[in-house]
Amino acid sequence: MHMQIPARGALVSLTAFGADEVRRHGQAWFARLARTAGADGIEVRGELLREDAAGELDALAALAAEAGLARVYSSPRGIWDASGRLDEAAVREGLERAARLGAAWLKMSIGGFAPHAPAGLDSLRILLAGAPVELLVENDQTESAGTVPALRAFFRAADDAGLPLGMTFDMGNWHWVGECPLRAAGVFGSRVRYVHCKGALRRPDRWVAVPLESSAAPWRAVLRALPAAAPRAIEYPLTGADLARITGQALDALRRLEQSSHDND
Repeated sequence: MHMQIPARGALVSLTAFGADEVRRHGQAWFARLARTAGADGIEVRGELLREDAAGELDALAALAAEAGLARVYSSPRGIWDASGRLDEAAVREGLERAARLGAAWLKMSIGGFAPHAPAGLDSLRILLAGAPVELLVENDQTESAGTVPALRAFFRAADDAGLPLGMTFDMGNWHWVGECPLRAAGVFGSRVRYVHCKGALRRPDRWVAVPLESSAAPWRAVLRALPAAAPRAIEYPLTGADLARITGQALDALRRLEQSSHDND
């Protein structure tokens, strides 16, 4: 069963609970917690699957279907490999795992896509044809797959090849590659289907993910520039003794912040 993502839905990316904790308890444990906290859906992370990935995905699919949770599957692999070749195995794996999960969306980065030689777009279109899962391209934290020029070149080439793709817009990742999220929202807003809501704060040695209200970015303006109906997902760290309560508060805050950002529209 593929459950569609509700408009304006509030999801939790399971990586928000910390990689070590998720690997210790399993993603199903945190999926239950997210549902208890009031989430509309979950984002299951490929990099956090256990050795028996198929078994874990089956368990997550059953749990989510029973709880009425919408699902997104996030693959850690790029659509193109480092040499600029379409990674058909990665795409197939992502599609198969997303379908097994009952996810509506498969989230991947473009990886090593080479705009000067956009080989593989026809093959990608064939791979996606008839798939029960929609591929969404995310801006990651790399120069090749996370900057405005790189993604603009990709989407232009994909559109020209008859492969219009939607986007996962990660509000925080732009900072890691030195881009302005508000500018990026202006460039890509019309194709955004799903939003990763995390702020960014600069520490002396690195950027860190934080709640939107703690972010240095103009997050209200960014949210206003993105489609109001696009579901939002928490992807900043959720920690504390009472995780269900903390997650519920974070979801409530996300819904309030999203609503207030559009109140004057």
